[in-house]
Amino acid sequence: MQNHFPLWKNALVLIVLVLGILYSLPNLFGNDPAVQLASTGANPLAQSQADDVQASLNNAGLTVKAFEFNDGRILARFNNTDEQLKAADLLRDKMSGKATVALNLAPATPNWLSAIGAKPMYLGLDLRGGVHFLLEVDMESAVKQAEERYVNDIRAGFRDAKVRYQSVSKEVDGIKISLANDESKEAALAVLDKDFRNLDIAERGDNEFIATIPERYLKEIKKSALGQNITTLRNRINELGVAEPIIQQQGDSRIVVQLPGVQDTAHAKELLGTTATLEYRLVDTEHDIQSAIAGHVPVGSRIYPDKNGNPVLLKRSVIVTGDQITDASSGLDQDGSPAVFITLDNIGAKKMGKFTQENIGKPMAVVFIEYKSETKVVDGQKVQHKEKVEKVISIATIRDSFSKRFQTTGLDNTQEARTLALLLRAGALAAPVEIVEERTVGPSLGQENIDQGVTSITVGFFLVVFFMLVYYRGFGLIANFALLFNLVVLTAILSLLQATLTLPGMAGIVLTLGMAVDANVLINERIREELRNGHGPQASIYIGYEKAFGTILDSNTTTLLVALVLFGFGTGPVKGFAVVLSLGILTSMFTAITGTRMLVNWIYGGEKPVEKLSI
Repeated sequence: MQNHFPLWKNALVLIVLVLGILYSLPNLFGNDPAVQLASTGANPLAQSQADDVQASLNNAGLTVKAFEFNDGRILARFNNTDEQLKAADLLRDKMSGKATVALNLAPATPNWLSAIGAKPMYLGLDLRGGVHFLLEVDMESAVKQAEERYVNDIRAGFRDAKVRYQSVSKEVDGIKISLANDESKEAALAVLDKDFRNLDIAERGDNEFIATIPERYLKEIKKSALGQNITTLRNRINELGVAEPIIQQQGDSRIVVQLPGVQDTAHAKELLGTTATLEYRLVDTEHDIQSAIAGHVPVGSRIYPDKNGNPVLLKRSVIVTGDQITDASSGLDQDGSPAVFITLDNIGAKKMGKFTQENIGKPMAVVFIEYKSETKVVDGQKVQHKEKVEKVISIATIRDSFSKRFQTTGLDNTQEARTLALLLRAGALAAPVEIVEERTVGPSLGQENIDQGVTSITVGFFLVVFFMLVYYRGFGLIANFALLFNLVVLTAILSLLQATLTLPGMAGIVLTLGMAVDANVLINERIREELRNGHGPQASIYIGYEKAFGTILDSNTTTLLVALVLFGFGTGPVKGFAVVLSLGILTSMFTAITGTRMLVNWIYGGEKPVEKLSI
């Protein structure tokens, strides 16, 4: 039989159709205005805190559509944005200092679809609304921080080598090194040559040198600062629960940040602009903490709060800082307890090795220092208030001497270990950032873009459907089914890939609709040609599909190559258009050839006597 599919091929088409419908369905349910809460400390939010938040919302008379508590995070859904905004204001006051409160649009996908992994497509900034920031990294500060590190490290190197020096200080033209006498010169140069080879050393007078950072290394410092800032910003933005944020480098010193769906611009700015660092300090166990709290703080020590607000007495001298950590990962120690495994650079390793060798059995603390920028309303005006927040996030006993690699234990749970590793690895901005450009796309404008995009797809679809019905009749109806099938499968694939749909992506869908029907036009014209040549209906169908396939493959291959070139050389929206177009070409090949052939075989194939085709 010429026009007959085996069972497996029919089953394949039907399975693809059913899966396409299932995985494209989440896009019909839209989003709920929501408020998301995440802990600001190392410990996740507890069930008791979630119950307290839920009770506060109910007592305030707010209608909560759904309340979810998973993995230490709270998500409260509301019926409208008015209640969402009221709830956010209420919870910010209640959870101040304990949790990050962020506005969000949460997918309203039913649980039965979520259970099979079906999720809606992400919508880009132009469709969902949100904020666009252009950040300028303060490269001068990054260089100054590097120079200050060298000043401290050179002093420490001279002390270790017992080199007598008058001063090591930062000057306008570099790091000025003044030695005590001629006898110190040779020993000082030996230390500089051994530990500071990446510095250019020039003699500027009797027993005086100027150390400068070479241009090639300055470029590395700036590149590293930019890369670390991008990593840090990406981790911070995770707190906002933003779907598919765009964080990318622009030029040598700028970062583009796009946050689709973010309605709270002020909070986003606070999160992006916060500068933080880490320090390792020795716990002062020699003096009484209660006496220090009463006002008798020992010289060389200082009181810090821990993550629960309890006072801890620490030594003022810093062992190593967060910028000397090259890597940090969480895991379990030999006893099965949560731990963070840390790797230091060479200078940090040398400091840590010497310190731990001299202080075995003593507790060491990790201090997290954050420079927060908070927006407050004063006399009806928004005013940015900056404050320095310091807290002890971990205390562990030094069990043995270590230097380059070591582990931090004494953590409550694996979640705290993961959070601490994140803070150590990318908790600090390498250099301050300034927001030089800000654009906000409102949800109403995003909805208008969605409505216009859906209208264009709908109009394009029905124009093609009308033409195919009038011109090809029964075979046109089959082609229209393939067109709808293609749209469903394309939407399902984009949803499964969790692709971000933008206006150019919608344009790609419209173009795909027009191109998808081309294959059926070629097939139908070949069948009509075979009928005019005197072949019977069954033979015309078989020959039409066989001979049209080569032409369809050639035309789609050339278009696919163009789409790949667009993806390779384009940026942002152009890449989105290219992805949708490429997927649309592949899905249309399947639906227009295999999908329609299955229906044609069902209607006309097999042993059925066919006298005339509706074409």
